[in-house]
Amino acid sequence: MSSTARHTPRKGRAVAEQSRLSLVRRARRMKRCLDEAYPNAHCELDFTTPLELLVAVILSAQCTDERVNEVTPALFARYPRAEDYAGADRAELEAHIRPTGFFRNKASSLLNLGAALVERHDGEVPGTLDALVRLPGVGRKTANVVLGEAFAVPGITVDTHFGRLVRRWGWTESDDPVKVEQEVGSLFPRRDWTMLSHRVIFHGRRVCHSRKPACGACPLARDCPSYGAGPTEFDAAAKLVKGPEREHLLELVATS
Repeated sequence: MSSTARHTPRKGRAVAEQSRLSLVRRARRMKRCLDEAYPNAHCELDFTTPLELLVAVILSAQCTDERVNEVTPALFARYPRAEDYAGADRAELEAHIRPTGFFRNKASSLLNLGAALVERHDGEVPGTLDALVRLPGVGRKTANVVLGEAFAVPGITVDTHFGRLVRRWGWTESDDPVKVEQEVGSLFPRRDWTMLSHRVIFHGRRVCHSRKPACGACPLARDCPSYGAGPTEFDAAAKLVKGPEREHLLELVATS
């Protein structure tokens, strides 16, 4: 074997390692920008118990958090325990959750969820990923939200916004939520996962929109490989920025 042939694999590994290191460094710079942009990012669903959070996340499928928060006060008052969902009258339950959409499927999930919690966990929401994903209507996304918010267990929440942004940023190329969770999680310390998820989701709702991102008013623009997908002129982009953090975000960009 020639000297060149012997050294080619090493060179390939070195290039791959350098590329990986560059990705990690860029991702962490972007995370620091997100930390500054959204210091108060949080779960935007209202809840006081793990059960309330679990129910709210199930209801949030194909529905805005704002609409869910309008529905849940009366729902939680009527059904405070897992036993109440297990024994609920379907028609009454459907009436409560109708405004969230897909209410028949969601009612089935809540009825089955209540029964499963009573039968398997004495009516309590379990605090492990394996146990949560075995519950009716609960996938990894829902489980990670509940673990992070109700049990302080770090997790990556791959919702529509999160998956779209991390692919746009080149943190992953995968469309598989489990692979996205694993690949993005590998870029950051585990302790950062929950807040990272909140901040990416906040950014997707406020700045990095699906069809027309506000590139020219984005604090992450310098490190974003998709810069230019939306308007790059500041005034035009600023009109697209939404949410209560709008003035703070625009000030960050204007003074950077």
